[in-house]
Amino acid sequence: MEMMSESRQSTWIWYPGDFEIWLGNRFNNRRTERGAMFPPFWKQDSHWATVVFSKVVQLEKEETITIATEGDYNFMLDGKLQFGMPSAFTIPSGEHQINIKVHHLSSPPSLYIQGETITTDNTWLTTYEDKIWIDENGIAHGSGIYVPAACWHFNDIDSPPSHYQLPRKEQLPVSSKQKKDGILYDFGRETFGYLKFKGIKGEGIINIYYGESAEEALDKDHCETLDRLVCCGNATTNETKGSKAFRYVYIETNIAYDHLCMDFEYAPFDINHSSTFRCNDDELNRIWDVSAYTMDLTTREFFTDGIKRDRWIWSGDAIQSYLMNYYLRFDIECVKRTIRQLRGKDPVTSHVNTIMDYTFYWFKSIEDYYLYTGDVEFVREIYPKMKTLMDYCLSRTNSEGLMEGQPDDWIFVDWVDFPMHKRGALCFEQILFCKSLEVMNTCATILRDNPLQNPPQGSFTSAIYEQDANLFFSLSKHIISKLKTIYLDKENNMFIHAIENGERNEMITKFPNMFAILYDYVSDKEKQDIMEHVMLNDKIEKITTPYMRFYELETLCMMGYQSKVLDEMKDYWGGMLKEGATTFWEKYNPTEKGTQHLAMYGRPYGKSLCHAWGASPIYLIGKYFLGVQPTKPGYERYTIKPSLGGLEWMKGDVPTPFGKIHVQMNQQEISVYSDGGQGTLFINGKEIAIPPHKEITINYE
Repeated sequence: MEMMSESRQSTWIWYPGDFEIWLGNRFNNRRTERGAMFPPFWKQDSHWATVVFSKVVQLEKEETITIATEGDYNFMLDGKLQFGMPSAFTIPSGEHQINIKVHHLSSPPSLYIQGETITTDNTWLTTYEDKIWIDENGIAHGSGIYVPAACWHFNDIDSPPSHYQLPRKEQLPVSSKQKKDGILYDFGRETFGYLKFKGIKGEGIINIYYGESAEEALDKDHCETLDRLVCCGNATTNETKGSKAFRYVYIETNIAYDHLCMDFEYAPFDINHSSTFRCNDDELNRIWDVSAYTMDLTTREFFTDGIKRDRWIWSGDAIQSYLMNYYLRFDIECVKRTIRQLRGKDPVTSHVNTIMDYTFYWFKSIEDYYLYTGDVEFVREIYPKMKTLMDYCLSRTNSEGLMEGQPDDWIFVDWVDFPMHKRGALCFEQILFCKSLEVMNTCATILRDNPLQNPPQGSFTSAIYEQDANLFFSLSKHIISKLKTIYLDKENNMFIHAIENGERNEMITKFPNMFAILYDYVSDKEKQDIMEHVMLNDKIEKITTPYMRFYELETLCMMGYQSKVLDEMKDYWGGMLKEGATTFWEKYNPTEKGTQHLAMYGRPYGKSLCHAWGASPIYLIGKYFLGVQPTKPGYERYTIKPSLGGLEWMKGDVPTPFGKIHVQMNQQEISVYSDGGQGTLFINGKEIAIPPHKEITINYE
C-alpha cells in the first residue's frame, strides 16, 4: 500500500514482455523475398489477450482519475464492479483496491491512469490470471501471480505503445543514370527506409528493384527485394509500403514524376553518451567508422542481423550486437527488448531460433548485460524464463548429461567452407552449455543476495535461489569434468570436435578451443598450447565469417596478440573497404573476385552486405586496444589495460552507466579520465588507481 500525496508522471503500462513479443512479431514478419511475405520458421508467441492491473492506494482526499486503455475493460473498486468503461472516475478518500481488467487482441492490453496523485507506473501489479503461484518449497498453488507492470517512455495519453515507430528523415540520391529501360539511382552508401516519389503525374505502375550493389538492382530476375507501386493519380507523393535496405534502386515506369527521395528510418541515440575513436592509422579510423555505421543500421526496434535479407532477430547475432553496443551507444533498452523478444513465452517447445547454440548465447547475454549495467531488476524479471528454458535444455541431455542435437534441433556453430559434421555431442556445444549453467548459478546467487523487501505473491524466494545456485554449480562442474576427460587431447592440450555414438571425432577446429580460452576453462599452460597447436596453426581450417572472427580475434587479444589483431583487422575489414564496402558484410573471402563477393546460399545476391556481426572492430578496439572492461557490475569497478598494438597513438571514449571513460595514449604517455566508478590502470607492470572526475596522466617510457 502507498500513501498518495505527490503528483507524478503517468505512463502506459502492460504485462512484462508483451510489448516486445507484439513488436517482435510485427518486426520479424516484415521480411519479404521478391515481393512475397516471408515469416520466421520458428514458433511465434502472442501477447496475453486479457490482463488485470491492480494497485492499493491510500488517499488523503477524494481524487478523480482519467482512464485510458488499449482494449475494452472493466473497472473494479474494492471488489465491486463499476458500470461500463468509465473514462473518468472519482475515488473517495481512504484505502482502496483498484483493479482494471483489459482485453485486446491486436496489441498488448495497456493502461494509462492520470490523477492528482494516482498514476500508472511500474509500482502497479499485473496478471494474466494464470491461477498459479509457487511457494517457498516450489509447490504450485491456485490464484493468479501478480508481477510488477512493465513500462517504458510512453508518457503521453495520446501515444500508447501500439503507436511506437522509429523516427525518419528525408534523404536524396547522390546520382542517377539512365540504364536499360529505366533509371538507376545511387544513394551513396547502404541505407534503410521507404522510397518516395514526388510530383507524380498520371496513373500506372512503378516497378522498383533494390540492390546493395548496382549489379543486384539491375538484375530484375534475381535481386533479393523489389516493389510494385500502384499510382492512382490522386496523390502528389507516393511512398512504398514497406521499408527496404539498399544503396541502389532501379526504376522502370511510364509514369512521370519530379524526383525520387527516401525516408531514412533510424534508431536514435545520444551522441553525448556514445563512443569515439581515432588513431594515427587512417584505414583503422575508416574501419571503426564503417563498423559504427553498420551497427547503427542494424540497430532498429531490436538488434537485427542483416537489414536486406533476413531482417529477423537471431540470438547468435544479437549477443555480439549487445557487446558492440556496450562499446558504441550503450542503448540498454534495445538490449532488454531483444532479450525479452527472443525468449518469448512458456512453455518452451524448441531452442531459441530453433538453434541449440543460440539458446546458450541467450543465457550468456544476460550475464553480460548485468556486468555492463548492474541492473539487478532485469535479472529478477527474466530469471523465471531463464529457469524454464534451462529445464528444457536439461530434459534433452543424453545419458552422459551432455547436449546432443535432436532431430528438431539446428546445430549451427558457423557457416564453414570445409566439411564439418555436426552430429553427436559436439565439444563446442558442451562449452556453451557449461557457460549457460554457470550463468544460471551466477544469476541465482545475485537474486539470493538481493531479496525484495515486499515481494509479490508467488515470487521466487531466497531459498529457491539458493537451491538453484547449488544445482547449477554442480551441473556445470560435471560438464567441465567431461570436457577434460573425454574431449581434451591430453598430448597436445587441445579439444577434439565431437563424440558420436561413443566414438571420438578427432577433427580439430578453432571453435571449441577458442571458447575454452574465452570462458577460462583451461589452465595458462593449456591456453598456450591451444594457441600454438590451433589458433596460430596455419594447418587448421580458417574462419571466414565475421561472426566467428569476432571470437577468434577476441581470443588473440586476450592472449596479448593485439599487433596481430591489428594486422588482421586491416587485412580482413580493410579488404572489404577496398572492395567498395560502405557497411560490413555477412562473410568475406579475399580469394573471391567481383560479383563472387555478392553471392551466398546459392543465390547471386544472397549475401548480406550490411550485417551486424561485421561490426566487431568496435568491440575489439574498445575492450582490447583502449582496454576498458568492467570488473564489477555497472562499472562500479573497472580496469584499463591499453595496448597500442603497433599504433603510434590512439584516443577514444567508452560509454558507461555513469557517463564515459576517456583514454588517450601514445608511445610515451597515457591520460585517463572517468565520469564515475573506481578504476585501475594497468601499464608496464604497474597498477594505478583512477578516481572519478580526475584526469590521470602517466609517463610510462
